[in-house]
Amino acid sequence: MNVHAAFDIAAATAAAAMTVGCYFWRLKDAAARIDQAGFGYAFALVAGAALGGYAAGTANLWLSGEPGVARSIVGALAGGIAAIELFKRARGITGSTGIIFVPAFCTSVAIGRWGCFFSGLTDHTHGAPTAVAWGHDFGDGVPRHPVQLYESAAMAGFLVYALAMLARRDPSFMRNGFYLMVLWYAAQRFCGEFFKPYAPVLGPLNLFHLICLGLVAYALTMMIRSQRTQLGAARAP
Repeated sequence: MNVHAAFDIAAATAAAAMTVGCYFWRLKDAAARIDQAGFGYAFALVAGAALGGYAAGTANLWLSGEPGVARSIVGALAGGIAAIELFKRARGITGSTGIIFVPAFCTSVAIGRWGCFFSGLTDHTHGAPTAVAWGHDFGDGVPRHPVQLYESAAMAGFLVYALAMLARRDPSFMRNGFYLMVLWYAAQRFCGEFFKPYAPVLGPLNLFHLICLGLVAYALTMMIRSQRTQLGAARAP
């Protein structure tokens, strides 16, 4: 078993344990809406995440002049969101259903990115050459930004914040926690993309930059919509 696969298994196991733990701790009621949605919800999520992950990852490789097949976390996130939003619209489901996935996603990225880091150049997730003191040699003698660890630290930090909000049963976080996570992930990933050697597709922006901008717009739109719904409910007689 290679190091990437070992970390993938560790990430998946820890994410599953985090999901189960948070479900019984604070999220049983929040997850009930997913249970009511049935098998179609799970199918849409898995299919959307797989399609988005492999489409974005592979497209980015080709745009960077490296034919092959790859998968992308940000592409999987965008694909899963798109599929679930379409499913919810078709089924008439309103409001956020994603809070149950927040601890798992953060855990998966925080652990899984270490597997990307230890996989070296073959993983195509390394950063661009740099002169900073913490630059890491991934095997070609060139110090590069350890962007995988930047992302791991960012999501570990959000996981701590999310668990604190769940412990407090913060009403705003229960409504918007998933959107906040998407916003945070997309924002930090957008910044991190400037330290990667991927080919630009629009000015200085690469494909993942554009996906991140779409996710930021989605998260902000949904939080504004949620706030308006809450204000409307508060004003109702």
